[in-house]
Amino acid sequence: MSLRIAALIPAYNEAGSIGSTLTAVLGQHRVPDLVVCIPNGCSDATAEVARGFEGVTVLELPRLEHKKSEALNRAWNTYARDYDVIICLDADTVLPPNAVGDWEQEFLAEAATDRSRTTRRVKVRDLPLGGSSSKFTMLGGDFLTRLQRAEFARWTDTSLKRGWTSVLAGTGCAISGRALREVVALTGREGPWSYDSQVEDFELTHEIRKLGYRCQVSPTVRAYTDSMTTVKALWGQRMKWQTGTVEDLMRIGVSRLTLLDWWQQAAGLFAAAVRLLWLVIMVGLVSTGTLHFIWFWWVIVPVVFVASEFKAALRIPHRDRRDLLMALAIVPSEVFAWLRAGWFIAAWAAVARTLVTGRRKDRWALQYAAEGV
Repeated sequence: MSLRIAALIPAYNEAGSIGSTLTAVLGQHRVPDLVVCIPNGCSDATAEVARGFEGVTVLELPRLEHKKSEALNRAWNTYARDYDVIICLDADTVLPPNAVGDWEQEFLAEAATDRSRTTRRVKVRDLPLGGSSSKFTMLGGDFLTRLQRAEFARWTDTSLKRGWTSVLAGTGCAISGRALREVVALTGREGPWSYDSQVEDFELTHEIRKLGYRCQVSPTVRAYTDSMTTVKALWGQRMKWQTGTVEDLMRIGVSRLTLLDWWQQAAGLFAAAVRLLWLVIMVGLVSTGTLHFIWFWWVIVPVVFVASEFKAALRIPHRDRRDLLMALAIVPSEVFAWLRAGWFIAAWAAVARTLVTGRRKDRWALQYAAEGV
């Protein structure tokens, strides 16, 4: 038994990467039955490059008001509405050859299990980032890329241990076609992807989970995607993610399905507050000459922290010596933690301004500008 599988690949000015993405999709051990590339509003040769691949349907669109969500909805409605599995890929993501075949077997295994049960339970498979590439070099290596790779490796392990995730990674995921059709029937909107959310992947995952489906990480599938190569680009990406998530959570409210997300927001704000308080205390102690060496705070706590970071670094796909050295050095992880604290605070402040003024910024446009797209 086999499933009908469609891959949808929205692209905005990705002429430099779309070739690698399509080559990887067409080179799968189990090639999707349909591959649709959706260049939208491109000012480069993305569409031309995609048309050079036999077996790829190119749906070229003008600049869309709702950007990625609208591109996906149009392709889904035009070509893929009746497929069993929909694979969504960013145009800078490269799948390993086993990805589509493993996903199909996972879905089939769930279907076989479900037939022996009195209640239906279909799993939607989520694909975390398993690697990344970057031309950015710093401190003898691709500094920001390695930090992001370590972050996603930790996220992957946490999700695997938990057994589910509250957000399907738009970078690359495989979703039940039935679940998407049920979302449209439930919401009455044009397609599965929302136009009201700036983090459409999180919103869609919530709608799917409302229907009783469980979203989880595949134990065998990983992907390779471009990382943010500058602090400016990383900040723009994370401000979109964080601001959009907070906006959606405030709209959805507190429920069984959002408890983890609210907890993560609270934990992020608490961590940011602790760091700021620590900074104030240290400045105060130094300025008053009362700073003293205490073994517990200056040795034991850092050692425990480094051990945790090193353990996580051992789980990074394709890790090398530099990944392990960065974990042992503390400073890189601390830099990233301060950045994370910054966008947590800035995102909540941005949402508060929106509530007061009623003016909402286009975070997609800001991210594109930060990346120089």
